[in-house]
Amino acid sequence: MTDLSDLAPLWTARQRGARVWPALPLLVALALWGYGIARTDVSHLDDFGLVSALHPAFWTGLAVLTAGFWCTVRDPKRAQGWSFAYVLGLLLMERATQALVYPTPLYAWAWKHDAVVDHLLTAGGLGTEEQLGDMAVYDQWPGFFAAQAALVRLLGVDNTAMYMAWWPLVSSLMLLLPLLLIYRTFTTDRRLIWTSVWLFYVANWVGQDYFSPQSVAFALHVGVLAVVLRRYGGRRGHRGRPRPAVWTVLLTVLVTTIVVSHQLTPGMLVVCLLALCLTRRYRHWVPVVTAVVIFLAWCLTAALPFLSAAMPDMIRSVGDVGANVETGYEATPTGAGAIATSWAARLLSGSVLLLAAFGVLRQPVLRYRALPLLLVAAAPLPMFVASSYGSEMIFRVLMFMLPGAAFFAGAALLPKVRTLAADLAAREAAGRGPVPAARRRRFRLPDLRYGAWVPLVALLAGTLAFVPAYSGKDRINYFPPAEVALVRNLFGQAPEGSLVVAANRNYPLAYDSYWSVDHYWFLDDGRSHVDAIVRSPAATLARDMSAVAPPARAYLLLSQGQIANSEMDGQLNGAKLERIRRSVAASPRFRLVAENSAGTVYVLEPAAEPAVEPAAEAGGTVR
Repeated sequence: MTDLSDLAPLWTARQRGARVWPALPLLVALALWGYGIARTDVSHLDDFGLVSALHPAFWTGLAVLTAGFWCTVRDPKRAQGWSFAYVLGLLLMERATQALVYPTPLYAWAWKHDAVVDHLLTAGGLGTEEQLGDMAVYDQWPGFFAAQAALVRLLGVDNTAMYMAWWPLVSSLMLLLPLLLIYRTFTTDRRLIWTSVWLFYVANWVGQDYFSPQSVAFALHVGVLAVVLRRYGGRRGHRGRPRPAVWTVLLTVLVTTIVVSHQLTPGMLVVCLLALCLTRRYRHWVPVVTAVVIFLAWCLTAALPFLSAAMPDMIRSVGDVGANVETGYEATPTGAGAIATSWAARLLSGSVLLLAAFGVLRQPVLRYRALPLLLVAAAPLPMFVASSYGSEMIFRVLMFMLPGAAFFAGAALLPKVRTLAADLAAREAAGRGPVPAARRRRFRLPDLRYGAWVPLVALLAGTLAFVPAYSGKDRINYFPPAEVALVRNLFGQAPEGSLVVAANRNYPLAYDSYWSVDHYWFLDDGRSHVDAIVRSPAATLARDMSAVAPPARAYLLLSQGQIANSEMDGQLNGAKLERIRRSVAASPRFRLVAENSAGTVYVLEPAAEPAVEPAAEAGGTVR
């Protein structure tokens, strides 16, 4: 017979339940996510991209995950491990879904960066402007590409396309540690820390986490801010205290890596460090001087050829705020899907910024205690005046504002929060040590009061809005395997010195062999010339392509990605592009050399030689 005294008391079982109940919604959410992506078909994307293709189970899982996170994080005594687990679940749903449902990597720009790495591996060194033309700019900021070339050889893979589909998840994980360090500098409130992290990832829809120098440079930028905020702050009386050399060395390494990898990020870093100097606590000039000296040294040496050519345009753009904040790559979103995606992104960003402003007003203690973070959030705004950055400045400014804005937006969703400085001051005033941990409460259901559910609705709306803002243009960004095979076939057979003509650059491998093959995208031309191509496609394109001398060839590539980009950005609709293709197909000056379900490739015949060879079958090779 068992002695009842040997049994665990009922309250122990309840405590155990209180500790593990957050696992239930997390596991349910991940199960629904896995079920949903297994049943998501991306073979026929419409103008809503991945949004309309996702199985309903995905949306249900994302809602369950958000609700479970909010109920977990609201308990200040809950172990941080659960909040960390929910954030990892969010990153899987946000950043790993595309890698799992698409058989090929997304983004034409990612394929472009793959070509740059391939050039470094092939050429064994950097090239000059005379050798590479406009692409020489990547060789003048080679940090990211050189590191990727080394990684390709270390892993023994053929190219970066073998892993770049997973880069959004990797680059997002790189941001987690510096974000936690920054937020823990100003608060001990776990609710505020993890809610801010969640909002940061939800609001970071800009898409610069893809395989790019910007993704790494931004993570290093946040890392520099974490080092400065945690190791270069101090009270006024200790401003002259020498800093450990190890932090100065680390700072130098991080800044140098940023400077040699990306053009814009060093400028953003300098303005953020200058903003920190406006406060007494962070009025240390070592970080600022380090960043400025390294940045100027690189600009006046390795990057000087590019800057010398680009400087006139850069000077003209200074002060032109209207042009600098223009969005959309000089195009207007067209169609219900493109417009809905654009508005989802605007509403998501606007809502987070409004929440941040409300958090500043609602939590007065943060206006003083976390003033440095507020300055970091506001510092990128003057960059609107400096440059348009290819019509992307508005997106980049938003991204660099997010680490600070997310913190105050998280404060808007919480009741009164604690700050680190306030806790220390209270302990000093009371003349006692750290506050002892409170006795763990017994298991109880989450509080269902109004104050708990209004922030949950806001958090849920923002989390769900991330999907159309981030993946709503996947009809443009996704290239099916047939399109990849078609373009790879073309560049594999094109002789050195050849010319590839396309409507725009939105196709995979668009810059493949850029050191030996020229490119021309006719939608980049003035409107009058584009109109001439639409009126008389074959004759105008033949004239444009006729300067290529044998043995080089001139090819015309029309593919699925180009059509999607042209239609959704309001350039040429599918009917006009099909008219161009039909005109070229009927012209004796062009010969069909490859075709499959994703596009066609034509070669320009010499003027004196009519096309006599029959067209290749679907999936045929370039001759």
